[in-house]
Amino acid sequence: MNQQRPSIIQGGMGVAVSSWRLANAVARTGQLGVVSGTALDGVLARTLQDGDPGGHARRALAHFPAPAIAQRVLDTYFLKGGRRPGQPYRPHPTLTIAPSRAAIELSLAGNFAEVWLAKEGHDGMVGINFLEKIQTATLSATLGAMLAGVDHVLMGAGIPKEMPRVLTEFAAGRPGRLTIEVANQTRPHVAALDPRTSLGGDLPQLRRPEFIAIISLHVLGGYLARDPEIRPDGFVVEGPVAGGHSAPPRGKFGLDELGQPIYSPKDEADLAKMVALGLPFWLAGAWATPERVAAARTAGAEGVQCGTVFALAEESGLAPDLRGRLLAELAAGTLTVRNDALASPTGFPFKVAQLSGTLSEPDVYAARERICDLGYLRAPAERADGSIVYRCASEPVHMYQRKGGDPADTVGRKCLCNALFSNIGMPQVRKSGYVEEPAITLGQDLEGALGLLARHPDGWSAADVIAWLLSDAAAHV
Repeated sequence: MNQQRPSIIQGGMGVAVSSWRLANAVARTGQLGVVSGTALDGVLARTLQDGDPGGHARRALAHFPAPAIAQRVLDTYFLKGGRRPGQPYRPHPTLTIAPSRAAIELSLAGNFAEVWLAKEGHDGMVGINFLEKIQTATLSATLGAMLAGVDHVLMGAGIPKEMPRVLTEFAAGRPGRLTIEVANQTRPHVAALDPRTSLGGDLPQLRRPEFIAIISLHVLGGYLARDPEIRPDGFVVEGPVAGGHSAPPRGKFGLDELGQPIYSPKDEADLAKMVALGLPFWLAGAWATPERVAAARTAGAEGVQCGTVFALAEESGLAPDLRGRLLAELAAGTLTVRNDALASPTGFPFKVAQLSGTLSEPDVYAARERICDLGYLRAPAERADGSIVYRCASEPVHMYQRKGGDPADTVGRKCLCNALFSNIGMPQVRKSGYVEEPAITLGQDLEGALGLLARHPDGWSAADVIAWLLSDAAAHV
């Protein structure tokens, strides 16, 4: 990498849990602050409908290189003084293989604003984290982040082999192309985005960010590293206990008595083989203590990526009441995180913190009417006539089945899109009066959070996390 390599990468969590405030605070310490790149079009749309408290989104949009696009977004979504109590958020367009101009522009603006605010007021490093599974959003989100000068792009939940080329093409002002996985496909499906078509004469000179692939095993690292066309600039090697989505176990898929996937030594990366690849890497999942940071460096890693300790920090995007309840459960020794094999419509295991009043409780889950109106985790499928349909295993069962899906795939699936917006205090309000409930994801290893709680019983900041993790400076020489 061209820049000084950080020892700590702050994880990119949820929908705006890794907010611009959190990434900004981490970057000011000299480490890598990361914003979540999931659903930032929706985050901007809802922030503006809430009246843009503090004026931060409008301040960022004032610097968007295409003023006409920024103005169209403001004209569409900004409500002076915010929504009326109980007023639903207005819908925003979904991103497809061939999205509308309005969808592209909102995505460009949302990702630009989040990165711009994360980079404001300092010269530290800022990254953005994407999920490979959300392919239809990748091109516009990436371009929007690059317009704001993002320093690193991180991507997991799949095999992101085309991202190095996308970043190179966008940096040269050329169209980026991405092969889209389509169920039952009879032909390739490729999404494309031309920066010059989207921004015209407003397109600035773009800088190529470094690309970090998030992987679970050295085998995938070896596959990506061997070919210059798909080689990343580095890796995050994430273990099974890390928060959010995780890779399923290798080999036979079995569940324990709590319904959690059973992992084995086969699911642990060989760090010596990672070192042999010759590319920088960071370790994630149960590495959030000073001792573990030192152990990672001793094993040949640059450092670690941490999520949970930052999700519980003051600058986190988690709604304050939820963060407070999680800290109280942590202090009481009652906080548990379950690796739910069914929760995510993606089919990947997903960590869910067990907290009353959230979708982690079966009765709360059962009380919610199945509806899919955000669609970030929808997957495209090809019909017999060659047309494309978008389906989600958490949508109404009859709709999923009508689109060719297997009803068995819908069992236990939670609407993570709506839940993740609820996590940050932006829940949709239905016409019936129902308010979407949260579903909070954390890592299953709480040792780091407990260590910080012992030192900061009233809560901690991002800077406190960095200072503690790097407290044994001699271990990093």
